[in-house]
Amino acid sequence: MDQNQELAVAQMRRAVHNLGSSTERYGEITLTRFLIARSFDIDKAAKMFVQWQNWRASFVPLNHIPESEITDELNAEKIYLQGLSRKGHPVVMCKASKHFPAKDPLQFKKFVVHLLDKTIASGFRGKEIGNEKLIAILDLQQIGYKNVDARGLITGFQFLQSYYPERLAKCYLLHMPGFFVQVWRLVSRFLEKATLEKIVIVTNEEERQEFIREVGEEVLPEEYGGKANSTLLQDFEVKPLDD
Repeated sequence: MDQNQELAVAQMRRAVHNLGSSTERYGEITLTRFLIARSFDIDKAAKMFVQWQNWRASFVPLNHIPESEITDELNAEKIYLQGLSRKGHPVVMCKASKHFPAKDPLQFKKFVVHLLDKTIASGFRGKEIGNEKLIAILDLQQIGYKNVDARGLITGFQFLQSYYPERLAKCYLLHMPGFFVQVWRLVSRFLEKATLEKIVIVTNEEERQEFIREVGEEVLPEEYGGKANSTLLQDFEVKPLDD
């Protein structure tokens, strides 16, 4: 971390304190994520950080979402956690053909938090550093109109943008059917420029090979050109953190 970043972090700590909150439990790397997300605007980064703290305290009071609160979403067996990419990013995959718009919007939001928390935690090596990022894969193969859920996609990306700043390394969209293009255009309107720049729509063989190289054959299931088995989110065990 250079001197300018150190100064920005120090200024952000003071700004957060002035907003009636504290950064005592958080390291420089974590705070830097919020600064990057707000282009090093100290006041905006501090405000975002405090909003995140307040949201976390109210929405995730146990600091995790128990599986017992999201059973309907887990039973769909649509999310897979695949281990680490070649660059060390946790890889999470969604089979959209197994997804249907949620009948319980609150449970769906809790599910989004659960999967993001667990995916990020799967990248910890003994302890959390604070800048861990994830790779998301959205497989749109064999989806029908009954699977289309623009609201759900918007919710997922907005949670990432508001409460998980700088946690997304890449998001790959695979097998996008023609009718989904209009849906994606709608969803894209709700995404920040920085988020859109991390999204890759794989449309040809060259892009598919680049996707395989970027993610890694060791974690990709065979159907995507890899050598791994698929592991459901609920079956993936996350190692506890060191004391």
